[in-house]
Amino acid sequence: MREIIAKEVEAVQQQIVNWRREIHRHPEIGWTEYQTTAKVADILEELGMHVQMGAEVIAPAARMGVPEEKILDAARKHARENGVSEARLEQMGNGLTGVVGTYDTGRPGPTIAFRFDMDALQVREAEHAGHIPAVQGFRSEYEGSMHACGHDGHTAIGLGLAMVLMKLRDSLTGTFKLIFQPAEEGCRGAKAMVEASVVDGVDYFFACHLGVTARNNRQIACGVTEFLASTKIDVELEGVPAHAALAPHEGRSALLAAATIALQLHGIPRHGEGISRINVGILEAGEGRNIVPAFARLQLETRGETNEINQFMTDEAIRIIRSAAQMYQVQEHIHIVGQGISATCDQELIDLVSAVASHWDSDLKVVPTLPFRASEDATYLMEAVQKQGGKATYLLIGTELAAGHHNFSFDFQEESLQTAVALFANVMYRLAGKNM
Repeated sequence: MREIIAKEVEAVQQQIVNWRREIHRHPEIGWTEYQTTAKVADILEELGMHVQMGAEVIAPAARMGVPEEKILDAARKHARENGVSEARLEQMGNGLTGVVGTYDTGRPGPTIAFRFDMDALQVREAEHAGHIPAVQGFRSEYEGSMHACGHDGHTAIGLGLAMVLMKLRDSLTGTFKLIFQPAEEGCRGAKAMVEASVVDGVDYFFACHLGVTARNNRQIACGVTEFLASTKIDVELEGVPAHAALAPHEGRSALLAAATIALQLHGIPRHGEGISRINVGILEAGEGRNIVPAFARLQLETRGETNEINQFMTDEAIRIIRSAAQMYQVQEHIHIVGQGISATCDQELIDLVSAVASHWDSDLKVVPTLPFRASEDATYLMEAVQKQGGKATYLLIGTELAAGHHNFSFDFQEESLQTAVALFANVMYRLAGKNM
């Protein structure tokens, strides 16, 4: 079977790369992945999988950080102009992106789920001569949006796995779910999929990421440690405008309050019981040089090695925001727009993936775990599976990177896509092969 899987993966290798590049050219931020979702759904249906979309896989009220209506409307219009059918747009409604493909073999066996994230970042992609997507013609066509974290590759891995799964279906037992998740960036999408019951009954759950701390080609981490819990916070400050020369005493500066908040947030002491982080990523304020600024907004995040450490950071951040607003006599509006939790990979699956990878290809550099040191929305799905008695792990697929994650020059080695598909296919057969 190992040789059969290798041949099937080799046969779809170029198609996987083509899909990655097409998705890379058309990046979509969280909850606006209309084109990507429609494409994935079309391919899964063509392969013969049962496809669910919209409210079937997303609980609308559980979504976090949903863009404004005008942004969703613009994304829908753009998708329509780029060939997405009205039927697909109707299925996705107002930002209910995401799709699940299911194949039931009809034979008793485990339910195995794989999660692949689809969203991009609000980053303007590099166009210098050394940037491969620019050189080879698949740079982002949407200025200001970019797949700078590898989710285009993750989606392509999922589609490649779907093709191999359907080729091997007569050799398998049980049920398989391929979960294509929206809005991973900012930890906004997985909880809504959990609440839509997409992992109910799942026995084994897998997710993966290209790179992160696995920076060597053909390196495999069978699990990760140091998932950081995270809270994403938007702050709006409302002061009082005034003429900066005639009546500055009548004004209440939202800009000064925002600047104080940004500085003081970074002064929160690091936690002694584990990793803690805070970052203010956006600060905007002011209306003109001769006006006491009445409005300001900040976007920030906290992180912690445990849920408790992150809660400490969140509580401290909110205390500082409120105190600075009171000091400057401005009104604060605090919104939690995303949240991630910590999680633990199951040793049983770490050991299984390690055994499969080592047996499949002796040239792979297989390690049990690597530290993740960031946040991941898949933790909600992992926790849900584990709470019902299932097992879960999160893999890192090693690849050399042109630049770090979320950098405008980010790119990865496309050979890693084939490695990921082959590994998942071998794991799939180990757990649910008819002759196992």
